[in-house]
Amino acid sequence: MEVDKVETQNQQQKHKQVHLFYCLESEELARKVAGHSDLITLQSINWRNFDDGFPNLFINNAEDLRGQHVAFLACFSSPGVIFEQLSVIYALPRLFAASFTLVLPFFPTGSFERMEEEGDVATAFTMARILSNIPISRGGPTSLVIYDIHALQERFYFGDQVLPLFVTGIPLLKQRLHQLPESDKIAVAFPDDGAWKRFHKLLDHFPMVVCVKVREGDERIVRIKEGNPAGYHVVIVDDLVQSGGTLVECQKVLAAHGAAKVSAYVTHGVFPKRSWERFTHKNEGMEDAFAYFWITDSCPHTVKAIANKRPFEVLSLAGSIADALQI
Repeated sequence: MEVDKVETQNQQQKHKQVHLFYCLESEELARKVAGHSDLITLQSINWRNFDDGFPNLFINNAEDLRGQHVAFLACFSSPGVIFEQLSVIYALPRLFAASFTLVLPFFPTGSFERMEEEGDVATAFTMARILSNIPISRGGPTSLVIYDIHALQERFYFGDQVLPLFVTGIPLLKQRLHQLPESDKIAVAFPDDGAWKRFHKLLDHFPMVVCVKVREGDERIVRIKEGNPAGYHVVIVDDLVQSGGTLVECQKVLAAHGAAKVSAYVTHGVFPKRSWERFTHKNEGMEDAFAYFWITDSCPHTVKAIANKRPFEVLSLAGSIADALQI
């Protein structure tokens, strides 16, 4: 009996009650995260502004956070919302929290950056330095959860005052693919060598096709480097999408080489300037181009925009985030 009692106590100690705060954009995702676990309690912040436009913020129930595990679900969707969220992120660990976890599903800076000549500014490094200086909580450094960071070298930008946890959305895709009819006739395609290096070990039980961009005159043309898509439902996999031009060109090449169907998965559906519209089945010429286009809910604006629009389907990170908050 004593052994059983000790084991029960050990199991309880392994689980922690987490108080989860969130920015306004991430409210829907936060509610889904809380719905996955009785150990997660949603907390609120009053997001207001003074007359001059600067943030007027208030953390509700601040005194109740002493000795508690605290987390914040962020969304850095534009430079205009980052400052107010950073103000809260810097304040929460100082409320005598037992631990502090920052969940930033999409690390937005650096996706376009190329450090090619003196004078180029690496904003991804700047953001990493800012996050690395979050005040420590009573339990130590902040845990930082990021999904499928775009440039793999960015993981080395963070300092020793923060503990980055780099997670992937690929398990969500694998689960969805196994639910499809004829799941044994699915192949995975990568739009370039970078995507292959990042994801191929996570998808190595699927037949693979690797595409490559080659220059012909002034044009960059997508070609198949290796693999045969003929007869397969081919799923193009990448970490994020912006305009979607590369995905469109990959789809055309795969279809021309005999793919039975083509779908796409990206963890981060950024889609600036409503570029997702080019993929909808209402768009002329795209009716049959993509059977499915899967994204996660790491970019809340996109999730709202593509709701109930084929071929889009959202694979929620909520369960994965709930699990990460227990680490």
